[in-house]
Amino acid sequence: MPTAIRKFLRPALIALGALAPVSAAAQEACTTYTVQEGDTLGEIAFAAYGSYNYQMIFNANRDALGQNFNNLPAGLQLILPCEDGRLTADSELSAVIAAETEKQETTRSADRPYAPKLKFVTSNDWKPFTDQSLPGGGIYVQMAATAMQRGGNDRDYTINYVDDWGSHIETLLPTNAFDMSIAWSRPDCSRIDLLGEFAVKMCTEFDFSLPIYEVAYSYHTLIDSKYAEARSFGDYAGARICRPEGWPTSDLEVEGLSEPTVTFLHPKTPMECAKMLLAGEVDLYSIEIETSTANFEALGATDKVALNPALATFNTHHIVISKKNPRAAEYMEMVNRGIAEMRESGEWYDLVATGLAEWNKSQE
Repeated sequence: MPTAIRKFLRPALIALGALAPVSAAAQEACTTYTVQEGDTLGEIAFAAYGSYNYQMIFNANRDALGQNFNNLPAGLQLILPCEDGRLTADSELSAVIAAETEKQETTRSADRPYAPKLKFVTSNDWKPFTDQSLPGGGIYVQMAATAMQRGGNDRDYTINYVDDWGSHIETLLPTNAFDMSIAWSRPDCSRIDLLGEFAVKMCTEFDFSLPIYEVAYSYHTLIDSKYAEARSFGDYAGARICRPEGWPTSDLEVEGLSEPTVTFLHPKTPMECAKMLLAGEVDLYSIEIETSTANFEALGATDKVALNPALATFNTHHIVISKKNPRAAEYMEMVNRGIAEMRESGEWYDLVATGLAEWNKSQE
């Protein structure tokens, strides 16, 4: 599940310039906005930031949005974060992290009973989420580490990087070489009859933490592709779809897009998918909206591709554990307590916004 992430606020796809919104045209960053009839998150993001990448708005309003991200109700109040991710102009990044860390340190006991360290495993080259070169190992690694010190937890842990995502699922977790892997998409297990073999395995053999992040998946084609005009997932029948190795396809499977209806190609990296689309080797490149737009910006090809404004899916990322682990219930309860407290205190958002701001700055 490696990737790279784009800067939040560069203009998105030049090819979509003609689609600039009308109803949300007056919106600005660092404000709140009342949704008008017919608004979409993409339109609101374009008006506020000059980009159809609405991931930052989604992050700041996850609880308010619920399941309405594709059909916003008129009257809904949305926070439009500042361009650096702060929720308001007078707030400060990392302030909640500092306060919660100080609170933990003041209540930490000097004589903690011995307990075995919880062993996490993740992988490199999924920036800014997991990579050894990043501060704290990346945003998701920081979340896992923080969860071990929140919600009443005070547990030691180790974090290792094994750059073969498949081995996490096939070997490392089932054999208890490691306890938990950071991080994986959760399939819609309520529709297991529509899922492929790998997604079924994830549903039946692994437990998932509370979500640590929710990502919007985009659908890119070449501008002149017949699939550029798709307005339902059924319109993608027959397409060659690129998702990098390790990324799930379950969100497409539940929409009826599985082989042989479509053909999936799985290169090693997201950038390879972007290059394959530009070369005409695939018809559709689908991945996190931040990653795909970053790829095309890096290739100087934003004027050659089209982002479908009508179709989007959301995937949630989780920490996972094998059901074979004898301490699966204990460890998952600990992680979930920590995640729940981070969400409630605002530390979760602070970790995300701070991590993304640091990553964007490093790319300038």
